[in-house]
Amino acid sequence: MGIVAHVDAGKTSLTERLLYAAGVVDRVGRVDDGNTRTDSMDLERRRGITIRSAVVSFRLGDLPVNLIDTPGHSDFIAEVERALSVLDGAVLVISAVEGVQPQTRLLMRTLDRLRIPVLLFVNKIDRVGARYDELLADIRRLLTPAAVPMESVDDLGTRAAAVDLLALQRPELGELLAERNDAFLESYLEGNAVDYTAELKAQVAKAAVHPVYFGSAMTGVGIPEVIEGIRTWLPRASGAPDGELRARVFKVERGAAGQKLASARIVSGTLAARTPVPVHPVDGPEYQTRPSGIEVYRDGSRQPAERVEAGQIVALRGLKSIQIGDQLGVRTAYSQRLFAPPTLETVVSARDRMRLFQALTQLAEQDPLIRVRKADGTGDITVSLYGEVQKEVIASLLESEYGVEVTFSETTPIHVERLNGTGAATREMSESLWTSGVGFRVSPVAEGIEYVLEVELGALTRAFHTAIEETVRQTLQQGLSGWEIPNIRVELTHTEFDNATSVASDFRRLVPLVLMQAIAEAGTTVLEPVNHFELEVPADTVSRILAHVAEHRGVVTQATQTHIEGTIPAATTHAFESYLPTLGRGEALLTTTFHNYTPVAPPPPTRPRTDGNPLNEKQYLLHLNQSL
Repeated sequence: MGIVAHVDAGKTSLTERLLYAAGVVDRVGRVDDGNTRTDSMDLERRRGITIRSAVVSFRLGDLPVNLIDTPGHSDFIAEVERALSVLDGAVLVISAVEGVQPQTRLLMRTLDRLRIPVLLFVNKIDRVGARYDELLADIRRLLTPAAVPMESVDDLGTRAAAVDLLALQRPELGELLAERNDAFLESYLEGNAVDYTAELKAQVAKAAVHPVYFGSAMTGVGIPEVIEGIRTWLPRASGAPDGELRARVFKVERGAAGQKLASARIVSGTLAARTPVPVHPVDGPEYQTRPSGIEVYRDGSRQPAERVEAGQIVALRGLKSIQIGDQLGVRTAYSQRLFAPPTLETVVSARDRMRLFQALTQLAEQDPLIRVRKADGTGDITVSLYGEVQKEVIASLLESEYGVEVTFSETTPIHVERLNGTGAATREMSESLWTSGVGFRVSPVAEGIEYVLEVELGALTRAFHTAIEETVRQTLQQGLSGWEIPNIRVELTHTEFDNATSVASDFRRLVPLVLMQAIAEAGTTVLEPVNHFELEVPADTVSRILAHVAEHRGVVTQATQTHIEGTIPAATTHAFESYLPTLGRGEALLTTTFHNYTPVAPPPPTRPRTDGNPLNEKQYLLHLNQSL
């Protein structure tokens, strides 16, 4: 089960209440006091926000629960994405005061797209300004029309606030269920006896209807009711222990001795320590490995286990090459990208560049979207970001875990390249410095990297095919202007090798040269990231702020007396935001989410290369010689 929310909605406080009710903790921790169970990082305790997903296991009566507490701040949306991939159900927390926020809408859209059953918990009903009818209307308008209140609230907005359960058999619920099930509708209209409980449970399991509970995680009001709601409505884990092994890694961290620790959800089958298991990486071919040790999350801690089975969350040791998103056992189709990738990057500086690069490389294992690059020539090290808060997190982690003090340059946007058309290139073995030959044809696609073999599979050894595919994916990280090409079809049209002398490294050296020739023939356009923004402002400041939007290349799509929506380039978003406190008299509230990529005005920005520049063969060969 996941708990997700906009920042400050009370998600971690609800987690503490559940742990207290389950007997895992003997007192309820407070975010403001920095003593919550799931916020273990020093920075999490200081800032009062969740940065890394945390797993804790406990029992609610006879129901074992593996709970994943996820970050609420939009800068850490990647952590949320990884957690969503392993959930049976989720609790979406909404503040009764602040209501539905843009991040709340983004989370609900994603949960709905994945068909994850969701129970809504409206927190802070004891706070001044708490709402009930108006908030329910907002939930139905902005999140889902299938929201079902399970309680009424007395003394709303006061310390005496309390909840009363509503009867299940009421017209409002009957009509909602009937709209989504013809058999139930027929019985309902004919006045026959209908089982509201069974039907609601079935429709919640299909993510068609969402129960709404109310309470206060701070005082504990409504917590017993939401616990019973979790037990009653959210579906229990499916997956047979005697089936084929299917598992998914959603978190990688390092232990005190520096060893990798991979958290995974066992979807079906069983997994035993020291037993060979196939691994399917997110990018790359399958390989075999074996976990040296297994720990299972149970009763508030991690406990050693020789064997684990479907439904459990486990921590695996000894998997040196494991990455977040990798699958164990049988591969299952998953949505690889739920949220947009980072659109910003910054140069990181430290006295010891080598130590800094090694530390950032290890951090990237824990967060694959922290892309680490080292530019040719200058040696500048850059990392990708979702926002400015991540700088503080990275600096804190580097200092506390690796003893490296860093500074950051100004944040800049990450552009991408899009193919203009098709292109092809071939290099025969007789034309190559290495005992290999290869050919490619490239063309644009709507989304993702499609790698297709147009040669006979058995014409090359598995090691050669692996070397070609891995190098293709690596080469696509830098297009003609140095930016990634995320959407492309690459067809392998020609291969050639010498049985006696060819090795995989021959292909690894040749592929970038030939692939970039094909891409150069197709041509590329550089695109910049654009954000969607929503802005709540005082009515008398709208005209000034509209002018401010235009100055920063923004486009307004909707505007009322106090609400403005539109798009704005990521390159100008931070500067736009920095002026708002003055223009909005400290009352302007801005939220932004990634929208799309649009072509930049010429000349296109370029990015320092890290690959020796295969567009220039002499320069590329010199780079290879220096590397050797």
